[in-house]
Amino acid sequence: MKKMLAGAALTALSLNAFAADYSDGDIHKNDYKWMQFNLMYALNQLPQADGSHTGHDYLEMEFGGRSGIVDLYGYLDVFNLTNNEGQDMNSNSNSSKMFLKLAPRFSLDAMTGKDLSFGPVQEMYISTLFNVDGKIGSGNGLYNTFWGVGADVMVPWLGKTGMNLYGLYDANESKWDGYQFSMNWFKPFKFFENGSFLSFQGYVDYQWGIDEVSFGAGTENQLKTDKGGAAFFGLYWHSDRYSVGYGLKGFKDVYGLKDGGVVGDATGWGHYFAITYKI
Repeated sequence: MKKMLAGAALTALSLNAFAADYSDGDIHKNDYKWMQFNLMYALNQLPQADGSHTGHDYLEMEFGGRSGIVDLYGYLDVFNLTNNEGQDMNSNSNSSKMFLKLAPRFSLDAMTGKDLSFGPVQEMYISTLFNVDGKIGSGNGLYNTFWGVGADVMVPWLGKTGMNLYGLYDANESKWDGYQFSMNWFKPFKFFENGSFLSFQGYVDYQWGIDEVSFGAGTENQLKTDKGGAAFFGLYWHSDRYSVGYGLKGFKDVYGLKDGGVVGDATGWGHYFAITYKI
């Protein structure tokens, strides 16, 4: 499960490289949209029970864009398409079949009609994020919502980088449970004569202030620790309609789940391979 910005949006990114200015009242002048399908294969995606890291395929519908005040990113993953029992996310593993991420942000610049940029900050947002898996009906699935503020920030070499600071509200437990800082980037760095290019793209999610949870004494009985995170570093080749790429993902007590605790492995490195068709 990754966060990336499609090559189809490269033109829109270049148009938005400067501070947003909506003082003329035209909040739709920077609108764009994109959608793509990613056929993925993941090795050592975490968390996983000890010794079950056989890898799995999945199909991802990824989409995003801008419409007026709304800046949207999202994807829907469907895991283990053939329900192959030899893969780690199979019908016997108690794993979710699907995962949905929606990340709408609402531009404060567009809502107020004012240029709120300063220094490297290009645009300000009210930021939200929703993570939901396919086990929600069973009562033990994932339903996390995040609420906070965000900005588009110009970072040396990386360029325009999305950054967000959230408070986490666990909708299943009906409680606030820590904070998350997120950043994501898409950096084309090598262009070819046929119009294709290579990009460095990825994201960082870091959580802290999480309530620790344990079902008894000892590390093996601990479910949650007080902090954790993940980082994805991808190298992709893009054309107008296709992309092919590899991503290395680092996990450290991911989602605040304790490595070596109830869930098994929650710290390590995963490998992601992708073939993409852009709509």
